[in-house]
Amino acid sequence: MFSLLLAIIYLSFISLGLPDSLLGSAWPSMYPQLDVPVSYSGIVFMIISLGTIVSSLQSDRLTRRMSTGKVTLISVAMTAVALFGFSVSQAFWQLCLWAIPYGLGAGSVDASLNNYVALYYESRHMSWLHCMWGVGAATGPYIMGYVISHGRSWNEGYRWIALIQAVLTAILFFTLPLWKQRPRATDASGSDVEAKALSVKEALKISGVKNVLFCFFCYCALEQTTGLWASSYLNLCKGVPAETAASFASMFFIGITIGRALNGFAAIKFNDRQLVRVGQILIACGIAVMFLPLGASISLAGFVLIGLGCAPIYPCLIHATPGYFGADKSQAIIGIQMASAYMGTSLMPPLFGLLAQHISITLLPFYLSAILLVMALMHEKLISKVSRKSQASC
Repeated sequence: MFSLLLAIIYLSFISLGLPDSLLGSAWPSMYPQLDVPVSYSGIVFMIISLGTIVSSLQSDRLTRRMSTGKVTLISVAMTAVALFGFSVSQAFWQLCLWAIPYGLGAGSVDASLNNYVALYYESRHMSWLHCMWGVGAATGPYIMGYVISHGRSWNEGYRWIALIQAVLTAILFFTLPLWKQRPRATDASGSDVEAKALSVKEALKISGVKNVLFCFFCYCALEQTTGLWASSYLNLCKGVPAETAASFASMFFIGITIGRALNGFAAIKFNDRQLVRVGQILIACGIAVMFLPLGASISLAGFVLIGLGCAPIYPCLIHATPGYFGADKSQAIIGIQMASAYMGTSLMPPLFGLLAQHISITLLPFYLSAILLVMALMHEKLISKVSRKSQASC
């Protein structure tokens, strides 16, 4: 039964990735039909991001009231309904309306599932599960591209993904009894006590929480900025044709997906802290390659290195959370971590866009270097604080 539940969680992570890249892949076909400017995709994206941040912050309360299995079921069902809403939308305002449950459905399930895996499974499973997210993120655009290339509307592409989510909702419903209940905290006498939900203010007072939030903010800022601007950097800075640059930039995401598959095996021998540090070193090497005044193929190697370096950081930081802060607090903290991650995703790539527009896109490696430096410093401070707290409790 334990193996069956793990398979269900793997499917859930694929489902998390399926909708994530749909808007970007379908938008070139969507905005002419909806008669809106191309920039309006940012409005839909921001609504989804805001909903995701809100639901991430509420994940602790929701999971304690129900269970991880029920939160996952309801969230996937909400996403399926929202995707179906996209599939029947014929006006831009309708997309904005359906983007609300779209975002709300994504945040809670992300935080709840990540916490569940961090509590009950080994680090290698966390890496492989996030690799499955990459499979879903790559499959969604493929389905959309297949539908559009065969002369059908983008609406049908959303309908296919909604159907997949609906099937997963049914599977989750029938497998609810497999999910374990939340762990209980213990008091000074060793007796079990039900842990209370933490507010954001209470969580921020815990030593090391602010540092780990900076780590998540910086990691997602670095990943999304690289993914969004790699193609433009290769085209404008290295003279690579636009069509070739787009395919080259995809190697960054392939690097992340392959890296997470390999990281699962590395996690058998190395701990989360070590793997995060190795990832940061690989990212630094990739950025250093970008500084070299060499050809496009060398720059491509740099982006692949950055992707490989990104691979262990996110899953390992999540998996380490219960060990850093306690199983009774991990759900609340992971929820805030997810919110911080989405803020980095939403704010930092557009900020670089402004710098590229008003100064130069050649600033990309400098921008990534600054983000990496802050992340590395915050990670080392986090480890220092956690180590001091552990020594004090001995």
